[in-house]
Amino acid sequence: MTTAPAPVLLSGALLQDDPTRVYREMRREHGPVVPVLLDGDVPAWLVLGYRELHQVTGDPVLFSRDSELWSQWDAIPDDWPLLPMIGRKQASILYTVGERHRERAAMLGNALEAVDAFELRRYAEKFADELIDGICPRGRADIVGEYAMLLPVRVLARLYGFADDEGPALVTALNDMIDGRERALAGQTHLFTSMTRLVADRTRAPADDVVSRMLADTSGFTGDEIAQDLMVMMAAGHQPTADWIGNSLRLMLTDSRFAASLFGGRNSVAEAMNEVLWEDAPTQNVAGRWASRDTHLGGRRVRAGDLLLLGLQGANSDPQVRTDGSALTGGNSAHFSFGHGEHRCPFPAQEIAEVIARTAIEVVLDRLPDIDLAVPAASLTRRPSPWLRGLTELPVTFTPTPALGGTLA
Repeated sequence: MTTAPAPVLLSGALLQDDPTRVYREMRREHGPVVPVLLDGDVPAWLVLGYRELHQVTGDPVLFSRDSELWSQWDAIPDDWPLLPMIGRKQASILYTVGERHRERAAMLGNALEAVDAFELRRYAEKFADELIDGICPRGRADIVGEYAMLLPVRVLARLYGFADDEGPALVTALNDMIDGRERALAGQTHLFTSMTRLVADRTRAPADDVVSRMLADTSGFTGDEIAQDLMVMMAAGHQPTADWIGNSLRLMLTDSRFAASLFGGRNSVAEAMNEVLWEDAPTQNVAGRWASRDTHLGGRRVRAGDLLLLGLQGANSDPQVRTDGSALTGGNSAHFSFGHGEHRCPFPAQEIAEVIARTAIEVVLDRLPDIDLAVPAASLTRRPSPWLRGLTELPVTFTPTPALGGTLA
């Protein structure tokens, strides 16, 4: 009698350093749907198959976003570090289903769609220039920690209605929450407190910002629900965008195909960004969906109440759809990096993220035209998160230049 392979622990240095190898080995041993263990040996399924992930994300009734369905709640302690990523009784759009979810998605989409594209680009350029001003006279910097990790939240905070000086604390809270370690719950608390205060401020004094437009929506969402949605939007908008910037710059600095972009070209910026979404996706895995009844998926018997994790990067590299194993550039956007189905990242949010990321990269290339990697590429390391894939740092050198000066009114 053949013994079934043991569940895979969804953590560890190899997953951090070489996820492609890990997903390939998982797929070889377990197939497209892999039994995994989360912190505390909590069981779940990791969906790595492209077709299987399409099935899960395309059927919101069978594979629900309602976390109350989870059969493991009795075994989850109050201090479980993954609670910010897999929440219970949360009032956010992430766990809303059915018609109410569609109304809520429309509210968010409308509030984001009203963002002026020229103002968005102006904010991104100005904040990017201010950050580059802080490093350009030195001739060397960590372009992740001193730039990419600071830029998206500053732009988003301005769009939402925060004061600019609140950005640094929001960055720290977001990183703590998303990394799912010992400070995750504290980060979640700071973020929610900040969002609640902003909602209260805009309830008293509306302005021309995203929060005020959400509050003006006539669908009847409460201030608490809007604060929860702001947390989701900030988390989903900041860290993946920061990692998109960092991962794209890493690719352009280490791959000879993009060398021309570092000397005045721009056509390859979008190509590098798209390749990252296929090969080095900022959001690797997402939690999750819950089976509303017993079913079969990818040859597995999935029980009602089981948690399914969306293996976005694993699906992007599925050999069943990537038969030649080639890098996909040049506009193919059939990846899962923004999700799929009615719970995917809203299109206006995708557009905002792309403008911020592309602007960030172009400002670097404009201001630091001879930028080069300061360490061997093989020495670059990633943050220890099973969810997001980003560099801990990206040390670079360049010819020192004077700061431009100027501030954003």
